[in-house]
Amino acid sequence: MSTYVYGITAASHPSLPEGLGGVGDPPRPVRVLKEGELAAIVSEAPEGLRPKRKDLLAHQNVLSEVGAEGCILPMRFGSVAPEDSTVTQVLAERADHYLERLRALDGRVEYNVKAIHNEEAVLHRVMSENPEIRAMTEANRQAGGGSYDQKLHLGEMVVSAIKARESEDATDVRHTLEPTAEAVSVGPESSGWLANLSFLVGRDDAATFLTAVDQVRDGHPHLELRVNGPLPPYSFVEPDPNESESATLGVGAEE
Repeated sequence: MSTYVYGITAASHPSLPEGLGGVGDPPRPVRVLKEGELAAIVSEAPEGLRPKRKDLLAHQNVLSEVGAEGCILPMRFGSVAPEDSTVTQVLAERADHYLERLRALDGRVEYNVKAIHNEEAVLHRVMSENPEIRAMTEANRQAGGGSYDQKLHLGEMVVSAIKARESEDATDVRHTLEPTAEAVSVGPESSGWLANLSFLVGRDDAATFLTAVDQVRDGHPHLELRVNGPLPPYSFVEPDPNESESATLGVGAEE
């Protein structure tokens, strides 16, 4: 039977919560595989596993429950090994790397921050900051809306100004939050967000980080921020450069 891997911890990690269930229907019992100074949090891998909401949440819940008691290196959803012995073999072969990562990330969590513009608010701000756009808008209004070319030109100016504001605001978000974190990782670009940033934060420094988030909100009312955390440090589990893709056990970010 295949083995589903949730994450890697130190062998000395506290015991799992009683009755902890993982992916699958019914949820597969979660257990521990130990190898030397390391341990893998695993369960039986259900057949035909797909990234459905229920199983994604189950994967995340296992990581949250285990991570609440100490550092865990999170695996990507769907990390499956052929059998238990494959998992323990990788733990043995990559022990130095995993132990280094556990030490580096101990006592730290991840907060993911995504920022997007409030369309009406940012348009108002762009208009207030740009006299040329205001003048052209008023000229078009007095001309009954303006010609096609005038409308097109105005639209291009507004789009350009908003793009510039997006870049400035993304920089502001990072520069405001970065001093309160130990590291920052830039997430994949998306047309839905002007900033997608993950911050590595000490557990004891979380309140300071969240206060900085509130400062961004207060200083940028035209921005909407989505904060997800505390999370296991998905974005800061660096793969061993010496290991092949098949040997990583799926270490890495969920974003």
